[in-house]
Amino acid sequence: MTLVCLTRGEAGKNTDPALGEIDLAQRREAELREACTHLTIDPPLFLGYHDSGRGERLRRDDPLATINADPLEMEAKVLEIVARVQPQVMLSFDPHGIYGHPDHLVAHRLATAVFARSGSVGVPISRLYYTVQTHSEMRLLQTGRCLGVLSGLEPDTYAVCEETVAARVDIAQQGERKRRALYAHRTQTGPLSTLGNLTEAQWKPLLTSETFSLGGTRTPIARYPHPDLFEGLPHPGFRDVQA
Repeated sequence: MTLVCLTRGEAGKNTDPALGEIDLAQRREAELREACTHLTIDPPLFLGYHDSGRGERLRRDDPLATINADPLEMEAKVLEIVARVQPQVMLSFDPHGIYGHPDHLVAHRLATAVFARSGSVGVPISRLYYTVQTHSEMRLLQTGRCLGVLSGLEPDTYAVCEETVAARVDIAQQGERKRRALYAHRTQTGPLSTLGNLTEAQWKPLLTSETFSLGGTRTPIARYPHPDLFEGLPHPGFRDVQA
């Protein structure tokens, strides 16, 4: 798997006060690299843009913030990676960016555009998926403490109905690996975060399956939801890219 990152999350918040004063960009890059080792995937590729922030921290005047950057320049950078990696499948954020983060919305638009243009570099990506939560999954997470980014979100807007789920992948055998990868992001899983306050009942669906909607396909899909993102593809090799 090739993980492409627009930013290093430098405009975010540190949810673990025990870390003290830190360089957030440097710390979050290290956390992501550690998470990749837990998932046994290649180190992340950073495109060098800046975190746009959100709400009162929105960086409208930073020319390198993703909300201000040239979208065609972004596409060209990712298309270079696509030409080199030759992925069959691309994953990205859903149309509402999980919880509306501006950078997630940019990443969604970017991945959708790259999927549409991938044939121009000789690698027509077979499928584009968006990571999603169902209404019931989001509501379960919202029953906890310290909701953080989930506070006030309306599931009818930010989650999806069951009929929208195109793929539901069983990850039970990789569940604990996923938990370790998530906790590697200490600045985002501290005592002031949503993830840092989940009960085991809330963790269970996160560690047993993952759900995806379909952003686009160039191949037939025999059944919905399907249990494997690569089901029915002509070449079984495991190559994908996430933006």
